[in-house]
Amino acid sequence: MTKHPGALSGKVVLVTGAAKRLGRAIALAAADNGADVAITYHQSSSQARSVTGELARRGVEALAIRCDVTDETNVRETVEEVSSVLGGIDVLVNNAANYEDVEFEKLTVQQWDAIFASNARGPFLVSREALPHLRKRRGRIVNMGSLGGLRPWATHVHYCSSKAALHMLTKCMAKALAPEIAVNAVAPGVVDLGEQSAAAFMKRMAKQTPMQRNGRAADIVAAVMFFATAPSFITGQVLAVDGGLGL
Repeated sequence: MTKHPGALSGKVVLVTGAAKRLGRAIALAAADNGADVAITYHQSSSQARSVTGELARRGVEALAIRCDVTDETNVRETVEEVSSVLGGIDVLVNNAANYEDVEFEKLTVQQWDAIFASNARGPFLVSREALPHLRKRRGRIVNMGSLGGLRPWATHVHYCSSKAALHMLTKCMAKALAPEIAVNAVAPGVVDLGEQSAAAFMKRMAKQTPMQRNGRAADIVAAVMFFATAPSFITGQVLAVDGGLGL
């Protein structure tokens, strides 16, 4: 299959945590826009292989690397491999994260530390290690935040706090890395990925959302692709993609 021209043609996009769910959808969209794509995964090796196959069938170069985004050495090695194999990095999408529902009084220090490690430390580490490559190409960083980082959810205290930290990291990096690199964040609301176990919850949340539906992967992907291709003058923004749920 021949690579087709697109908004990201000639670019290299690195998406962390992209073996499944939204990360996978973002990686495939980057390829559909002409980019060569590297993805990281932690435990989902078979799903990662499947994604690289889908990427390759789109006529782009594809690379999957196992990476613990909370491990400094592992992150450094991963970024260097991506740059070596694909020639650099133009867009970094910090998607890898964890989500957990815990009542406040039952929340442990270990749970608090683990969620901050994946959701705040990880994006910091990957961004820092990718910095020379992104700066050289005047690239973009897109962080995957959350409506939970903008609005308080009582049973997700550590998750909400970690995403709020990521939103502030986005703004701080936007200042610190300008003018060479634009840094923005997408903050999804409730996104229905078709999981049967969440059907009742999704139905309830759709009724509470002004747009009378939950988000779809395509909604979030469109926002990520916007920031990946937008003028660099757009930086430091946290865009809620939530159908008005946070209003």
